[in-house]
This record gives sequence, C-alpha cells and structure tokens, in this order.
Amino acid sequence: MRIAFAEDDKQLRTTVSRGLREAGYAVDQAASGPQVLALLAEHQYDAIILDVMIPAPDGIAVCRTLRAAGNRTPILMLTALDAVDKRITGLDAGADDYVTKPFDFGELLARLRAVVRRNVDSVAPLLTVGDLVIDTRRHRVSRGSRQITLTAKEYAFVLYLATNAGRVVGRGELLTHVWSDARNTYSNIIDVYASRVRRKIDDGEAVPLLSTVRGAGFVLSPPDGDARTESPAGAASGED
Repeated sequence: MRIAFAEDDKQLRTTVSRGLREAGYAVDQAASGPQVLALLAEHQYDAIILDVMIPAPDGIAVCRTLRAAGNRTPILMLTALDAVDKRITGLDAGADDYVTKPFDFGELLARLRAVVRRNVDSVAPLLTVGDLVIDTRRHRVSRGSRQITLTAKEYAFVLYLATNAGRVVGRGELLTHVWSDARNTYSNIIDVYASRVRRKIDDGEAVPLLSTVRGAGFVLSPPDGDARTESPAGAASGED
C-alpha cells in the first residue's frame, strides 16, 4: 500500500516514514500543504497521514480541499495532545481518524489499518489466487495447508500482485507502489524479491503461480486464470 505522509518536523517525518516502510508500506513524504497537494495531484494513494500544523494550507485545509474535490482516500490526522478543537475541526472537515502527539508508533499503525479497512474501496478481507490465500486482516499467507512466512516487504509485494492477479505488473509500477521509487526501473531489487517470494510460494508445488514476463514484469495468476476475493464470512470459513 502507498501512503502520502505530510509532516513539517523533519526528524519525526523521517522516523515515522522509516517505520512505515519497515511495516511494508510505500511512503511519499511532504513537508507542507502545497507539497502534499502536488503529490496527491500526481499519484493515487491508499491512505494519507496529515499533520494539522503543516505550513499553509494546513492539514485541515488540505483535507477540506480533497473532500470538496470528491477524493475519498482515507485520511489520518496528527494533532497536538491539547488541540481538542483541531481534532473536532479535522473530523468535521472529512478526516477519518486522528492520532495525538506524542504517539506510540504501534497505535499509529493500528489506526492506519483501521481507516484503510473502513474504506469501501479497500482490499478485500481474503484474496485467493489459485490455492494461494491471503488474509489481509491478519497479514497471513498460506497455500493449501501450508503457512507461508513472509517479511513485511515480501508481503507487500505479494499483496500488490494478488490485487492485480492475472495482469502483468511492470517494474515501474511495483517500484512505485511497493518501494515508492519509480525512477530506478533497472534496479535488481524486484528480481531479488521475486526470487525469494517464488521460492516460498511455488517451490514443491505442482503448479507455479508467480511468473516473470520477460521485458514486461511479473504476474501472479492461478491455473484457471480465475482470481477471487471473498467476504468476511468466506474468510472465517477458511481459517484454521
């Protein structure tokens, strides 16, 4: 998932962005209202983290601008501990939730997951590609009866391919959405991760799911070409 993060405190912005990337998110940073609006005009994001006090237009003004334009991307606001009026104003402006500073990074991650989960366009609770099952709520991946252990970035890689199952995904697109870097399309990092993920999901299996399309990218596709998503009820029935 790709996140836009606007925060004028450079140290906090750097620290939080590093943590988000370690948790598997791709992050684009901004230090002011104009910078984040420029990012949002150019890219699509799964969620936006907005500090209320970024240089004008501030986070609340940015939120109002986005909602007025029909942008329904989940927005998580960052506010000062004593800024009750700002929290109320932010929610009234269309923010989905807020976190007060100073905050625990674990709480930020939990609230971020929650606002994305509540979004009607968010990833389905359960994705299946052939016999590969991705539980997006618990970040668990299995194939048949076998549980597959993935790092955060490997999971983000598989998840993006699964949400685009059956379609060839180019290197630039993967770098943008998984690594937040569309510039270095010749980097071998994607090949490294593809090799790791292929070993984990395909080794020992009769039918491989992850394929490399020479000169084009990668595709995660079931044998019959029928990738499915399931409802929470379906997810429950597939739990072990």
